[in-house]
Amino acid sequence: MANVKILEAKQTVIDEIAEVAKSSASFILFDYRGLTAEETAELRKALRDNGAKYKVWKNTLTKRALDSLNYNLDDCLEGPSAMAYSNDSVAPIKTLSDFAKDHKALEIKGGIVDGEVTDLETIKKLAALPSREGLLTMLATGLIGTVKDLSIALNLLSEQKEESK
Repeated sequence: MANVKILEAKQTVIDEIAEVAKSSASFILFDYRGLTAEETAELRKALRDNGAKYKVWKNTLTKRALDSLNYNLDDCLEGPSAMAYSNDSVAPIKTLSDFAKDHKALEIKGGIVDGEVTDLETIKKLAALPSREGLLTMLATGLIGTVKDLSIALNLLSEQKEESK
């Protein structure tokens, strides 16, 4: 019979994983095999700089935690798995995708984004989205163009009214 302390320790880890998966906007699983210690440190730093965290838990404990939340990511939990998670839905995805471009050993498997199990194809689409700052810039540029167009239209209307007097 298993030692009660070992079972309690495992349950504590399962509860921690479940809490992280439930409370994070994104919880991405990836294979890190083949990364050197320096590359792993570089990845951790990149994730941290973008507001995400990096953790490696045992697949069996991760599976139990995810099963308790009714998330089926069994196919993502084959082989060594690490998790990147954040309160930002896209930050860890973009960071991992950018890192994988230069480090072919890193392979994104899947995950949970905004409470939904997300496959690799969807993750690739999310990685291609502009950053929050990029979207805000695009919005501001569009608004400036709209205000400029409105100003020109009002100016033309004003000139037409003065000519008709």
